[in-house]
Amino acid sequence: MNICIIGGTGFVGTYLTHALVSQGHSIKVITRRPERHRHLRTLPGVKLTTIDFFGSKILERQIDTYDVVINLAGILNPSGPNSFELVHEKVASRIAEATLSVGTPRLLHMSALNAHESAPSLYLRSKAKAQQIVLSTEGLNATTFSPSVIFGPQDSFFNRFASLLKLMPVFFPLTCSNARFSPVYIGDVVDAFINSIDNPETYGKNYNLCGPADYSLYELVQFTAQQINSSSTIVPLNQFFSKPLVRLMDLFPGAPITMDNYHSMKLESICSEPMAEELDIQPRSIESIVPQYLSGKDFSGQMDKLRKQSQR
Repeated sequence: MNICIIGGTGFVGTYLTHALVSQGHSIKVITRRPERHRHLRTLPGVKLTTIDFFGSKILERQIDTYDVVINLAGILNPSGPNSFELVHEKVASRIAEATLSVGTPRLLHMSALNAHESAPSLYLRSKAKAQQIVLSTEGLNATTFSPSVIFGPQDSFFNRFASLLKLMPVFFPLTCSNARFSPVYIGDVVDAFINSIDNPETYGKNYNLCGPADYSLYELVQFTAQQINSSSTIVPLNQFFSKPLVRLMDLFPGAPITMDNYHSMKLESICSEPMAEELDIQPRSIESIVPQYLSGKDFSGQMDKLRKQSQR
C-alpha cells in the first residue's frame, strides 16, 4: 500500500512511519525540512519531500497515486500571527480538497481531545475547525483521532518534566497542578491509525484516544520525580500564582508553557468512555511503560524495536 504522511517527522509521525514500514508499506513523508530527518530517509521504502501546499495542483500531483493520506500537521505553540489557522485549518482544508479531487480512497487526520469551537484556547478552536472540515467534506472516507497527551520514549511530556526536575533539584513550582490528563501510549495511537485504515466502520468518525486511567498534573510530575529519583519538592501553585507565572514564561522563546496552553488545561483532557471496540486496542498504562525510559535503564526501547522490524 502507498501511504502519504503529511507532517510525519515529529513524535507521532516517526513512530507511525516505522510501524507502517515494518508492515511493508511504501511511505512518502511531506515535511517542511526533509534534510533534517535522516532517521526516516534511511528506512526502506520511505521518501521525504517538501512542497508548496497552496501551489496550483501541486499537492494533488504528490498524492495522486497514493492509497491513504495521513495528516499529522500541527503545532502546539504559534510561531506568528494566524499560525494555528494556517497549520491546522487551511492545511486540513487543502488536504481534504486534494484528497477528494484525485480520488484517494482514505484520509486519516490528527485532531485533539477537547477540540470544539467554544474551547478556551486558540489551539483547540483551530483543531476543532480542522476536524469539522475533514469530517464534513462530502464523499471523503475520513477518520479523525483526538488523543490526550501522548507518552512514550522520546516524548515531550514526561521527558520534559524529568529535565526540568533535574534543573530544579530543591523546589519545583508547578502551574496548573490540578489539570487532569489521561495519557495515551504512542504505540496505542499508532495502532489506532493503522487499525482504522481498512475498516469502513471507522469512516466519518472521530475517536477520542486516552489511556486506562486519569491523573492530575501534580500526580504525573510526582510520578516522574519518583522514576528519576528526584528529591525536589513539588510545589503546586494555585490560579492566583499560576497565571502570572505563565504570563511571564510566555514572554520567552521555547517556554515550557504558554498562555494558550494554560487556557487549554482549563479543560480536563480525559475520556468519558473507553476506546471504541472497532479500534481493537487495550490501552497501556504509564506505569507499564514510562519507568522503562525514565529510570536510566538501557531501554533503547520501542523505537529500536520498530527500526529492527522495518529492516527485516
